[in-house]
Amino acid sequence: MGSKNKLKRFRENETFQNVFQPTREEVVGDLMPLKGKWNSDFFKNDNPLVLELGCGKGEYSVGLAERYPNKNFIGIDIKGARFWRGAKTAVETGLHNVAFIRTQIELIDHIFNENEVDEIWITFPDPQIKYKRTKHRMTNSEFLKLYKKILKKDGVVNLKTDSEFMHGYTLGLLHGEGHEVLYANHNVYTNEGSPEEVTAFQTFYEKQYLEINKAITYIRFKIKD
Repeated sequence: MGSKNKLKRFRENETFQNVFQPTREEVVGDLMPLKGKWNSDFFKNDNPLVLELGCGKGEYSVGLAERYPNKNFIGIDIKGARFWRGAKTAVETGLHNVAFIRTQIELIDHIFNENEVDEIWITFPDPQIKYKRTKHRMTNSEFLKLYKKILKKDGVVNLKTDSEFMHGYTLGLLHGEGHEVLYANHNVYTNEGSPEEVTAFQTFYEKQYLEINKAITYIRFKIKD
């Protein structure tokens, strides 16, 4: 994407009421006025709050929001030029139950209160295969502790990935640390029993994976106390 295109998208993001782009200083300084009040002050309801971490173009957040109007969705990514597409689609189609935040995943406990989030989706994250990149894997022990902070007691995490490595690494870690695996599937489009929200729609890249018969895996789990 050209730099002019990026700048155009950044400017357009600033006009969208469903996009939040706080500075790192604002986030770390706990200056987010909606922290603990996303439902009451932004969505103006008490529906379940669902996050998509590393939301990319926002296709999954928008797809979930369309399919489940009685839930609130927030897509989070550090690259605002990516989720511009999802934010614009939501504005154009009048979807009021989805928003986007430009920030780092590591800072989400500064944006949401303890027990504020009902569910987390991690869709097609970079598997960070090299050992020295372990700390960046979005299902490592430190990230799970972070998610636990903001999730409600019965909150769940969903991992959907095309990476068998990421799937196996996460399953092994979950079992090793005693977390509760609610469901696991090595190929959601060929094995029966996949949850509706896992197969109901596909992202741009997921469609490409499916065209070359790449298996899409899925895990749903709870993080132990």
